[in-house]
Amino acid sequence: MKRVSLFVDVQNIYYTTRHAYTRNFNYNRFWDLATSHREVVCACAYAIDRGDHKQQQFQNILRSIGFDVKLKPYIQRRDGSSKGDWDVGITLDVMEAAPKTDIIVLASGDGDFDLLLQRIHQRYTLETEVYGVPLLTSNALIQSATRYIPIRDDLLL
Repeated sequence: MKRVSLFVDVQNIYYTTRHAYTRNFNYNRFWDLATSHREVVCACAYAIDRGDHKQQQFQNILRSIGFDVKLKPYIQRRDGSSKGDWDVGITLDVMEAAPKTDIIVLASGDGDFDLLLQRIHQRYTLETEVYGVPLLTSNALIQSATRYIPIRDDLLL
C-alpha cells in the first residue's frame, strides 16, 4: 500500500472554487479520492484564523475528516491590504514529509508550488498529485505534477 501525504491550501481552494463555480469544495469527497487504498502519513489543511465562529465550525469539520488544521492569524495592514498566506509553511511541511511518503497530494492552484514539486520529485522520486480548478490553476504547477486532477462537479458541494 502506498503512503500518501495531503496538503491543502484552504484559502486558494476556497477562492478558486467560489470564483469558478460559486460553490464550495467537497473535502470529504477529496479525502476519499486522495486516500483510497493508501496509507495516510499526514494530512494538513492550512487556513487563516479570523476568529469567526462559522470558520471555526468549518475547521472542526476538517479535523473530523482527518486533517491537522494549521492556522495563521489574519493580518490587516495599515494601508488596507491583508496578509495571510501559507506558502512557506506548506513548502517546509512538504519537504519534511517527502522522505516518509510515496505520494504528495497538493490541493492548490498556486504556481509558486511548481518548483517545490519539481524539487521533491527530483530528490525523492515521489509521485505528486495536484487538485485545482482548471481555469485558475497555474500551468507550471500542472506540468510539475505527476498527475493533475481538475476540481469539477464531483469535487464540489
